[in-house]
Amino acid sequence: MSDDSYTPPKVWQWQEPSGGRFASINRPVSGATHDAELPVGEHPFQLYSMGTPNGVKVTVMFEELLAAGHDAEYDAWLIRITEGDQFGSGFVEANPNSKIPAMVDRSGDAPVRVFESGSILLHLAEKFGAFLPASGAARTEVLNWLFWQMGSAPYLGGGFGHFYHYAPEKWQYPIDRFTMEVKRQMDVLDKQLAEHEFVAGSDYTIADMAIWPWYGNLVLGRQYGDAATFLDADSYSHLKAWAERLDARAPVQRGRMVNRTMGEPHEQLHERHAASDFDTKTQDKIGEG
Repeated sequence: MSDDSYTPPKVWQWQEPSGGRFASINRPVSGATHDAELPVGEHPFQLYSMGTPNGVKVTVMFEELLAAGHDAEYDAWLIRITEGDQFGSGFVEANPNSKIPAMVDRSGDAPVRVFESGSILLHLAEKFGAFLPASGAARTEVLNWLFWQMGSAPYLGGGFGHFYHYAPEKWQYPIDRFTMEVKRQMDVLDKQLAEHEFVAGSDYTIADMAIWPWYGNLVLGRQYGDAATFLDADSYSHLKAWAERLDARAPVQRGRMVNRTMGEPHEQLHERHAASDFDTKTQDKIGEG
């Protein structure tokens, strides 16, 4: 047993922050910490999010819907999770789990809240009849991969990403544990994409939109520092080729910019209320932090 081995108490109690980049917002209870109403724009869909992988899933979906000619205009409001915006009373009403993204669909007679990124993708796909087969085996295959992503990505983000990149100290055991799992997941995708153009088959679907922000950006070297090198991402050639194909899509490029607060200023569109915002309101244009 190592000198820093931890013996859990009989009953755990929250005594101090856990450390790392997000320590200030992690807590063992739910609910609002302050009163803050959510803003409402003029479009049918109100998105409250941030440009993390889960947020990018939904903004890519909206931009793909618009590019395909659907009446899917939306307002995207920035929720700064590092500052605790997700604990405002309005956001908690939209999502009691206090995680981005959350959406309010105001296109019908009464507002409908939709939370969890996979649920939002499914809601929009069914509403517009797009990027999801209507029935049969093809629909089930898309949902297989959508829910695969929802179950697998926490091992990538909260597991590997945290211990490899964000944790205040590096420990071999959790890094080895989660690296092994993430590489297994990458191998699952690589083998699937060796036989199919897109994740669920020959068509581009919400499964691709769900998986790309996590695993696509990972193999493209955009997540967790030098993680792509550490994971030998280039060896997953089919996965990387798929990631590059999607990365070249204009709606994906736009979706990746929305609610983004890091990276190059010209890639950051903190809020999106009209298509013209991509040309006039990125951070390099308005010069705000």
